[in-house]
Amino acid sequence: MKPVQFLKSFFIVLPFLMMGGLYGQIKQGVYVSDQGNLRHELKVGEAYLIHSTYEKSPAKFIKTVGGFYTTHDSMLQIKLEFNSDYQKDSLKTLDIPMRLDGNNLVLGSASERVFELQQANSQDLDGQWLFATRGPDEGQKRRGEANARKTLKFLIDGHFQWIAYHTETFKFSGTGGGSYSAQDGVYTENIKFFSRDDSRVGATLKFNYETRGDDWHHTGKNSKGEPMYEIWGKRK
Repeated sequence: MKPVQFLKSFFIVLPFLMMGGLYGQIKQGVYVSDQGNLRHELKVGEAYLIHSTYEKSPAKFIKTVGGFYTTHDSMLQIKLEFNSDYQKDSLKTLDIPMRLDGNNLVLGSASERVFELQQANSQDLDGQWLFATRGPDEGQKRRGEANARKTLKFLIDGHFQWIAYHTETFKFSGTGGGSYSAQDGVYTENIKFFSRDDSRVGATLKFNYETRGDDWHHTGKNSKGEPMYEIWGKRK
């Protein structure tokens, strides 16, 4: 098979291989598998995971899927909340084989791919957050779990990703991600992929943050230099 044909076939099969069967308990964290310039990245929480695929240089976003997962026997079963390729493949669930190799994840059966667990880097803001409202908090109506229109931020071990989507229509509105730090009230993002504009990759954005109960108050200036105030609620 020619290399180009192989890659095309791989991308068709990968979504089914990504969320595969498992022996043992999945360790929470970030897992990476590189194939030359192509990166596959898994963010795995206690019951939620995201898989994103992108080219590193020149930057090119390819795909992201995510949702709630459970394990049963040797299978990992995922109920997707979003799928950037939904208009192409109509996938809302995934049920695929997977196994552990030490701390690494081996995905697929006939065509296996090894995902290496990255170094843990616990810090402020780790977790899942749903956009609630524009600040300041003056009692306005908030978006949350009950709202089908969601914007999710998933932060874990120094990696972040935001996704805008609709859980009923499966309309996908965009995503971006990369590395982050949160220390002494300063939140910094380093963008590594961005579905709406690949030219944004490489940018570093700094904001102020403050947590108040289950809320994250996110302030600073947006990409246009305009004042920004967002409130995000901790997803439970």
